[in-house]
Amino acid sequence: MIPLSKPAPASAGITGTWRTYKPVVSLDKCIDCGLCWLYCPESVIDWEKGHKVTIDYTYCKGCGICADVCPVKAINMIPEEA
Repeated sequence: MIPLSKPAPASAGITGTWRTYKPVVSLDKCIDCGLCWLYCPESVIDWEKGHKVTIDYTYCKGCGICADVCPVKAINMIPEEA
């Protein structure tokens, strides 16, 4: 059976508004391994080998998985500003 429709990107809405902590990347510590990109359950991390890591805070839920998997601790979870 072929699905007749599928959800559009961000069809659930902007999900970053209820985040309490956000990941911040220290680019000077980053070793360009891509593990944060690989493990992000929301696919909000943009990474390409040799380019800087960016995070789309519009949809980042602040789960902290990226910070947990970073082998050099280049990602820190900081409190979200009100």
